[in-house]
Amino acid sequence: MAAAISGGVFLIIAGVLILSQKPDGIVEGESLGFQTGGPPPVVPLTEFTARDGATLAFRDLPGDEPPIVLIHGSGWHGAAYETLGRAVADRTGRRVVIPDLRGHGPFANPRGDIRYIRQLEDDMADLAAHIGAERADFVGHSSGGGLTIRLAGGPYRDLMNKAVLIAPFLRYNAPTARDDSHWAEPQIRRIIGLSMLNTAGIRALNGLKVIEFNLPQEVLNSEQGQWATQSYSYRLNTGFAPRAKYLEDIAALPPFLLLAGELDEAFRADQYEPVMSGVSDAGSYELMQGLGHLDILNDPETAQRIAAFLAE
Repeated sequence: MAAAISGGVFLIIAGVLILSQKPDGIVEGESLGFQTGGPPPVVPLTEFTARDGATLAFRDLPGDEPPIVLIHGSGWHGAAYETLGRAVADRTGRRVVIPDLRGHGPFANPRGDIRYIRQLEDDMADLAAHIGAERADFVGHSSGGGLTIRLAGGPYRDLMNKAVLIAPFLRYNAPTARDDSHWAEPQIRRIIGLSMLNTAGIRALNGLKVIEFNLPQEVLNSEQGQWATQSYSYRLNTGFAPRAKYLEDIAALPPFLLLAGELDEAFRADQYEPVMSGVSDAGSYELMQGLGHLDILNDPETAQRIAAFLAE
């Protein structure tokens, strides 16, 4: 009887947390330093079929094997990373593959959602199989860096030779998180409530939106902006980041390079090394002067440092 009452109270608390916050489509405050969506993409999308039959897509820059997989950040898509991909391909002579993650880009169906929390990891394995790569180097920016860390701590860790993390998202409660950033508005109480339900094995509400992104209207009106993703479900938001015990995922990383701009508006760049070096001695860390969260992507020095690290 006591157990039933306790379980009922647990579910009531979770329900109250979920219902107490609902996305309203408005994220106020200054966003990140977007450059009106960036130049239009040149490399066409190549389609492939994932294990569940879904059509996904990637951009393929030819070069030597093994490939480098470049993973975009939250709200955006692979086309916005083509300039960085080309620069890395030119400096390394390597093949660079830039996927549009499920729920993003022109093939998003539905946009901002996946079917289950681990699906992005499965998709990365399916992409590797499609391009014939047993192993690859992974470069991830922002949430793409978080997904790279998640991959290292999961069942597909053997896919990864090296990792480059560009201002990666760790967790909303990590020391790297900022409370003064207006780029994203996570519904923290709703996330906690849904996490409680998932702990109890209840996943029926995982499609609820839990985070919205502050994409300027001029960016949304641009050619690349038409493929932007303005909100995420719980399962996509969860699967696009390291696990709750994120330090264990970090500890599983292969040799890695972490790059961040000293002026990063999304995360506390000076906290990466203190947090991550405490659980891993596989990393090297570089703070790049005068750069923010987005302009680091197209700075020539970024591609040069990535190329030098991958050539070591």
